[in-house]
Amino acid sequence: MEVVRGIASFHGHGHGHRQGDAICAIGNFDGVHLGHRALCAAACEGGGRPVVLTFDPHPAAVLGTAPPMLTTLDRKAELVAGLGIETLVVEPFTAALAALAPDEFAAQVLHHGLGARQVVVGWNFRYGHKRAGDVASLRRAGERLGFTVREVPPVSVDGVQASSTQIRDRVGSNDVAGAARLLGRLHDADGEVVHGAKRGRELGVPTANVTAPVTLLPPLGIYATTLSVLPDGPPLRGVASLGTNPTFGASQPRSLEVHVLDWSGDLYGRRVRVGFHSFLRGEVRFDSVDALRTQMRRDCDDARARFEASP
Repeated sequence: MEVVRGIASFHGHGHGHRQGDAICAIGNFDGVHLGHRALCAAACEGGGRPVVLTFDPHPAAVLGTAPPMLTTLDRKAELVAGLGIETLVVEPFTAALAALAPDEFAAQVLHHGLGARQVVVGWNFRYGHKRAGDVASLRRAGERLGFTVREVPPVSVDGVQASSTQIRDRVGSNDVAGAARLLGRLHDADGEVVHGAKRGRELGVPTANVTAPVTLLPPLGIYATTLSVLPDGPPLRGVASLGTNPTFGASQPRSLEVHVLDWSGDLYGRRVRVGFHSFLRGEVRFDSVDALRTQMRRDCDDARARFEASP
């Protein structure tokens, strides 16, 4: 999949496409959840060149306050690439773009910029200045400009609609398993393994100390996780402590430390991806190091049981 920075580059550089052959799915695609996957699948069914149009930064960062992101732009591109999309167009979201009236957006961005033959949007899609445009107005614009509009219905799991907001709410309340059901994968975060205090090794449970990711993390606690060495290492089962190590004193900085179950090796300096499988327990200050060591072994057993119980 090619990544194109801005519609001007897409339109002006050729990229092997013909004017009018783009089947374009539009959205922020933060998390690339099940609803986003449905948009991408629809774009791939259109008989043309499947394209995703997304925006950076998140529009809310320009218009107000952006929520914490579920994915970086690079991770978003990686996930979209796995869905059969040929081109990801990343349009800079600016005040000027936000000021475009709906008809101007349809003409300048979708028709002239992307040469869209069909535009694929979610059922609640809004666009243009003050979000004045909706699916109905987009259809009317398409009739004038020569593109059709395909509206994709919401995707729900157990009665809950897959949306970035719902996923953020679940991650923010420790329900990483619920977030995974809406994502269709584990919520994950990337970082680099660095040297830490090496307390885990001293306790007989060595851990990889992962630098703080820039994406949304769940609350402090102990989690069953996977750890993959990037770019393409397999997911290894593990247990993560996301917390401040209160047993060893107050005012400890927050850290993400992952113990990989039944594995040994050197991860220092490697980029890794931590996937949050399930919440095990909250962070606790223990009265002794021995009590902590005993609990860490129980956490490992609990994590193994969670992995074995999951489909």
